[in-house]
Amino acid sequence: MNKKILDFAMVVAGNILIAFGVSVFILPYNILSGGLAGIGIALYPFIKIEPTMFVNFFTIALFLLGAALLGKTFAIKTMISSIVYPIALVLFQGKFHIQVDPLLAALYGGLLSGIGAGIAMRTGASTGGINVVTMILHKYSSLSLSTLVLILDAIAVGLGLFSMGIEAVLIGFIAVWAGSQAVDKVLLMGLQDAKAVQIISPKYQEISDAIHEKMVRGTTLLHAEGGYSHEERKVVLTVVSKNQYRELTRVVSEIDPSAFIVMSDTNEVQGLGFSYDFKV
Repeated sequence: MNKKILDFAMVVAGNILIAFGVSVFILPYNILSGGLAGIGIALYPFIKIEPTMFVNFFTIALFLLGAALLGKTFAIKTMISSIVYPIALVLFQGKFHIQVDPLLAALYGGLLSGIGAGIAMRTGASTGGINVVTMILHKYSSLSLSTLVLILDAIAVGLGLFSMGIEAVLIGFIAVWAGSQAVDKVLLMGLQDAKAVQIISPKYQEISDAIHEKMVRGTTLLHAEGGYSHEERKVVLTVVSKNQYRELTRVVSEIDPSAFIVMSDTNEVQGLGFSYDFKV
C-alpha cells in the first residue's frame, strides 16, 4: 500500500478510536481528562471564557504554531484529525450505553484514547489541541512522546482540582496514566526488543569468538582502563535478542565464571540480524 494512503488511513483510524473512547467512556461519566477541553473546564470559573470558545481558539492557535514549527506534512495530517475527530464524536455520541464503574470508564476511556493518539502519532501527525504542544516539545527536548503526554495531561487534570474536586482529579489521573501507557506501547510496537551487553574479562578474545561461533552475533571490542589499577583492558560489546540473553550468560560463564557482565534493555536495534533479513 502507498505510504501516503497508509498514513492517511492510520490518522483517520486513530481519531475514530479516540472519538469512540471519549463518547462511550469519558463524556457519559464526566471524566476529567487532559487536553484543551479539560483545561477550558478547569479554568472557566476563573477566566469566565466558555470552554467551547477556549478550545476552538487554542485549537486554531496551536495548529498554526505546529504548522510553523513542525512543517507542511504535519499541518496536513493534523488538519485531517481536526476534521475526522469532531465528525466521529458526533456520530458516536449517544449511540452506545455501557454501564460500568467510573473507575473502569476512566481506565478504558484513557486506553482507547491513548491507542488512537499513538496510531496517529506514528505517522508524524497530531490529534490536534494539546497534542500539538506535545509534539513540539518532543522535537526540541529529549523527552519521549508518552512522557510528555502524561505530564501535560496530568497538569490539565490537576487544574480541575479547584472546579471539580479531588475525587474527579484522582479519577482523571487514571485516564491520563492509561492514555500515556497506551501511547508508549503503540509507538514502540514493531520495534526490536534486545539486550545490549558489555562483558569485562581477561579472556575477552575467547568470549568474542564464542559469541561469533555459537550465537552467530557480532561483537565490538572497546578499549577501557581500570579505574583503580589503571590497567588497559578490553570490553566485549554485543547485542542479542531478548531470548538469547540467558544463552549468552551461559556461554560467557563456561569460559570465565568471574567475568563481569553489564546488561541494558534497548527498544530499537537496526542492522544485520535485527532490521535486515538474517536468520539466527
